[in-house]
Amino acid sequence: MGSIPKHAGFFHIPRRQQDYRPVEQRVGDFDWVELPLPEKEVAAQANRCMDCGVPFCHAFGCPLGNRVPDYIDEVYHGNWQKALDLLHSTNNFPEFTGRVCPALCEASCTLSLGYEPTICKHIEMQIAERGWQEGWIKPEPGASSGRSVAVIGSGPAGLAAAQQLARSGHQVTVFEQSDRLGGMLRYGIPNFKLEKWIIDRRLEQMVSEGVRFETEVAVGQDISGRYIRKNFDAVLIAAGSSRPRDLPVPNRELSGIHFAMELLTQQTRLLCGDPVAEEEFIDPEGRDVVVIGGGDTGADCVGPCIRRGAKSITQIELLGEPPAGRKVSNPWPEWPVILRTASSHEEGCRRLWSVLTKECYGKDGRVRQLGCAQISWNDQGFSEVPGSDFLLDADLVFLSMGFIPDKESTLISSFQLETDQRGMLFTEDGCRTSAPGVFVTGDFVTGPSLVVRALQHGRLAAEEVDRFVRGV
Repeated sequence: MGSIPKHAGFFHIPRRQQDYRPVEQRVGDFDWVELPLPEKEVAAQANRCMDCGVPFCHAFGCPLGNRVPDYIDEVYHGNWQKALDLLHSTNNFPEFTGRVCPALCEASCTLSLGYEPTICKHIEMQIAERGWQEGWIKPEPGASSGRSVAVIGSGPAGLAAAQQLARSGHQVTVFEQSDRLGGMLRYGIPNFKLEKWIIDRRLEQMVSEGVRFETEVAVGQDISGRYIRKNFDAVLIAAGSSRPRDLPVPNRELSGIHFAMELLTQQTRLLCGDPVAEEEFIDPEGRDVVVIGGGDTGADCVGPCIRRGAKSITQIELLGEPPAGRKVSNPWPEWPVILRTASSHEEGCRRLWSVLTKECYGKDGRVRQLGCAQISWNDQGFSEVPGSDFLLDADLVFLSMGFIPDKESTLISSFQLETDQRGMLFTEDGCRTSAPGVFVTGDFVTGPSLVVRALQHGRLAAEEVDRFVRGV
């Protein structure tokens, strides 16, 4: 880096994030929208890491405990393989988190106090890709333990746990109720954020490590929990959080109103060449689209609708518009509650805040408009602003208001699992259920969260399962 000393780079080198393909180009396809930085620039950005005495990125920000200053230092010195080893010591799939994680590490980076944080997330992705390009990422099978484990669900928590258990020498079988593996990674995240071949190459590695995958098997329906318990030494449920929060307003039953996952799942299937029945086909072309819910999943609905020719797209959110910068009540190193703009928003989307949806209006059985009102927030909640009612043109609506626990899951009844007074799954130590030898991990027990937290919980659950089957 020339005359710029290590750990002083942030004084001289401005933060530079990855670029994006031009909007007019990327809206014509579903390919990845990012443009990775060249290697020389990645090394320069690595020089910005100040290697602080207490790395909050590692100890406070990252749920996985990624050794951020260590792997960034190895990149700065050109030791990419060592950087990869450091990443893999805490993270099974850094190429996933390097693309879809909101970068909790960067939010807690010490440079955020007066400077701009290190681009930890992009460097992580670059390390993982370098590992694949150089052939450093290979199967790592473990010596056989003679024990078997069933993992139910192939989302991020299930895959991380399955890989850890296989590398511990156990025979792992993953049961997935869908026709393809990956859970939310495959069907909940658009291709322009995570292309599916990235998932597939990890699955190939896991197969080589001895993991068996069984698709289109719904445990509790196609096969019983009793059968699973009889044929495996332990069971780990990683079924995810699959029940979306609904919108209880008049005329909700009108056609043209869908949950966000209906669009995202169907979009992935279309790109895979799967046939879609005419009565199930969701067509945004020429329509006024409204997305209810201002989070990441809502933004993920915007991109496909733009690419498929929507007439207009409006995303509405019940909460107020976040500030551009941190409030005094939201200090570093807490996650900053600030306004964030996704790549899809930049492609063409109107965003409205503090909007309450009160009713759906339709014609000939199809939604045509939403009746809305502005609200104001106070310490007790919100109230409607008098005289603020308005109509939104909407002949296609997507509900993206989060997920709720599936208290009626057949997995609970099939494995005879206890629930608490709220109807939530009862666990000990975060992953041990009331049934001996049956464990649980990920969104199914924690509620909907981030991929990085699912990976962390999957790894922790794998440790508990490993101790159980070994009797230690």
